[in-house]
Amino acid sequence: MKYTEIIMTYLKSTLSACLLVLFFGMSAEAQITEKAEFGKFAITNATIYTVTNGVIENGTVLIKNENIIEVGTNVNIPSEYEQIDASGKHVYPGFFDAGTQLGLQEIGAVAVTNDQAELGDFNPHVRAFTAINPSSVNIPVTRVNGVTHVTSMPVSGRLAGKATLIDLYGYSPDSMAVKPNAGIHLNWPTSKKGGWWDDRTDEEVEKEYKKDLKELNEFISRAQFYDKMMTDFENNPNNKQQPDMDKKMQAMREVVKGEIPVIVSVDAKSDILDVIDWIENYPDMQFVLAGVRDGWRVADEIAEAGLPCLVSTLYTPERDYDNYQRPYQNPGKLHAAGVKVAIATGEVENVRNAPYHAGFAASYGLGKKEALKAITINAAEIFGVSDKLGSIEEGKQANLFIADGDPFEPMNHITDVFIRGNKIPMVSRHIQLYQQYLDRGAKTN
Repeated sequence: MKYTEIIMTYLKSTLSACLLVLFFGMSAEAQITEKAEFGKFAITNATIYTVTNGVIENGTVLIKNENIIEVGTNVNIPSEYEQIDASGKHVYPGFFDAGTQLGLQEIGAVAVTNDQAELGDFNPHVRAFTAINPSSVNIPVTRVNGVTHVTSMPVSGRLAGKATLIDLYGYSPDSMAVKPNAGIHLNWPTSKKGGWWDDRTDEEVEKEYKKDLKELNEFISRAQFYDKMMTDFENNPNNKQQPDMDKKMQAMREVVKGEIPVIVSVDAKSDILDVIDWIENYPDMQFVLAGVRDGWRVADEIAEAGLPCLVSTLYTPERDYDNYQRPYQNPGKLHAAGVKVAIATGEVENVRNAPYHAGFAASYGLGKKEALKAITINAAEIFGVSDKLGSIEEGKQANLFIADGDPFEPMNHITDVFIRGNKIPMVSRHIQLYQQYLDRGAKTN
């Protein structure tokens, strides 16, 4: 093929991809035209699951603008409040998926819609916050299922970049952000082979693992030195030349100071134990484990190290001989050992299934009460936002929903969702397609 033909073929394929993205984006925005309501609401006659203060029967929640201003029974309701009768229904705090790629990826086969991965092994300066797409079709699909806020994070390389904690309502990343920099994502270098296709010898695997770990330690050591150097200058700049700025090292300053956690993705038992040993070298930093599929095997060690865990339940067991129940049991076994667990699906379009991850965990040992904490207050505490989110309390942000049944059960029906006090339209692409094909108007003759 001639050079000009290659160029034309590339341009055509790129144009096609862009038109595909434009089509999907325009159709999604054009379809959801309802606006959220904002103001003063009184949810009455409800069973309220506060999470932190028990269950209130026949209770009332008053919402004024962005916040909850009163919760309880015999609440005086001012006349200007719009009342929502929740008789026979249940009010829950908005669910929190603590680990996703929501808003960073739209169409997997179209590269220009994917912002969850960057080139390079060490990218602490990469921020998910700047790449969030508020118009993602996946966001309405997720929030109408009771998930009102998520942590969304980059996934590629060794230090993939900084995660962001967002509400699932807003017209810009700024309007959605609860905590723009919620943590930094570290993919732990595994000491195991990748699978049956990995033809490296054991010696080669071990050599590469040690090399990766050495590079990681050196990077953190440089970041610690850089932070000390910059702090010394900032505290006393007189008669000193300002050090040269390094964007990667600058991004690491809040990490090495322990201001945001390092979210360590790790699964295998041996790797988890290595992480536990490794973090002892960095007492000033915060750490959270994510994935932790073998966590049940070393639950006591994780608990002793005081490491919270972000876990899912819908995955294939780590070993062929593991009981099929292990993924469902993992959160309960970690909790029984004393580990704080939070639900993190690691998904994009399937973040909507976060309640069912919690439901499986509840059924296989965690129990409903602790499962509810795992998808609400525990996640909020792990990311340092429990003063705003995670429970239904006076003064907290009004992220909550009303359901006619158990939200861990797929057959429940969520009737109302509030995010930052906004009463969200119960519309999504899935709902629209369901309604469209339910009543197709097809001829019978």
